[in-house]
Amino acid sequence: MSFKSLGLSEPLLQAIQKKGYETPSPIQAKAIPSVLEGKDVLASAQTGTGKTAGFTLPMLHLLSQGAEQRHRPIRALILTPTRELAAQVFANVKEYSEFLNIRSTVIFGGVNQKPQVNKLRQGVDVLVATPGRLIDLENQGLLSLNKVEIFVLDEADRMLDMGFLRDIERVMKLIPKKRQNLMFSATFSKDIKKLAYSILNNPVQVEATPENTAVEVIKQKVYRVAKGKKTGLIIKLIAEGDWKQVLVFTRTKHGANKLCKKMISSGITAAAIHGNKSQGARTKALAGFKNNSIRVLVATDIAARGLDIPLLPHVINFELPNIAEDYVHRIGRTGRAGAEGEAMSLVSADETLYLKGIEKLIGEKINVEIIEGFEPDPNASTEPIKPGQNRNQGRRRSSNTKSSNNSRNSNSDRNKSRSRNKNSSNRR
Repeated sequence: MSFKSLGLSEPLLQAIQKKGYETPSPIQAKAIPSVLEGKDVLASAQTGTGKTAGFTLPMLHLLSQGAEQRHRPIRALILTPTRELAAQVFANVKEYSEFLNIRSTVIFGGVNQKPQVNKLRQGVDVLVATPGRLIDLENQGLLSLNKVEIFVLDEADRMLDMGFLRDIERVMKLIPKKRQNLMFSATFSKDIKKLAYSILNNPVQVEATPENTAVEVIKQKVYRVAKGKKTGLIIKLIAEGDWKQVLVFTRTKHGANKLCKKMISSGITAAAIHGNKSQGARTKALAGFKNNSIRVLVATDIAARGLDIPLLPHVINFELPNIAEDYVHRIGRTGRAGAEGEAMSLVSADETLYLKGIEKLIGEKINVEIIEGFEPDPNASTEPIKPGQNRNQGRRRSSNTKSSNNSRNSNSDRNKSRSRNKNSSNRR
């Protein structure tokens, strides 16, 4: 199958050829024809499957077929959860529309709004935006969405995780009822399906990979280790393996900063990226990571979402996520474009339940290894440690108490994690 066989216009085929792409990925082959037919689409696609081109190419084709409009109202709106993803999608739109008479721009928070407003005043056909800045500028009367023909909701699952549901509902009231809707998500949870039913009209459902499964080319491994020995182990693995590009995940911003400092003191160039970092600091860290002047990028889940890092060889979970689906998102950063990748997780006793949840979700047992000198603590509690809880308190609890509280604490941690995401997202 070729891109030409999908029905895309010659200017788009020229742009695709310039980027060096020859054949469409599975999600592109499935989604593009339906979008070109004007249908609503609900697509499940992991990071790195080419999903962005799956909606930008047919969207640009449809927009270029219409009569040119003098004042260029916003005709296509792409809503993304993070600044990084917004910038990445905008870059794709710019590249693919190089040979078309299509104008586009991107808006997001954390930077001066004036340059963004100037672009909007010049007229744009395609707007890529994060929810917070979009609603802010609309409230100021600086943009109008009443001419939107195509609405794209990208990374819908992350949108919900970050607490953007109300913002999405607000945006839906600002755009015309008669429009084409495209919704992309890594997972099809109950909440995602509920949101889809409220937005989409008789959608075509397409999937690039089976729901909630890890990419097959990714080699997964678990290192069982004592919690206090994790830092030493990760430094040993990176240094002795001479790994050049490693994306490391921590649960918290503080944890990311702390681990980053430890690596630097051990002679490993590293940078942390999370919500408290300015857009300039994020951009600088990512650029250094891509050009190999920085070997390790330590990130939180939200900050890493949407990062455009091609052919990333190594992903390490310094701490397992307490929501199993986030594991799939994390390891999906490697093994992209058919290349092999390696995903490793450092698992301490208190993360045992998280590991079981992940294995249940992906439907397989992950290989376990123990490194001499970094053995797990045989006396450590397997109960998840809640913020502020003394570890010794967890050890003193009886096994019966431990068993009865496992489920409750896991749910509590999950709810607190979601709450933190909502409160700290500040429209990233």
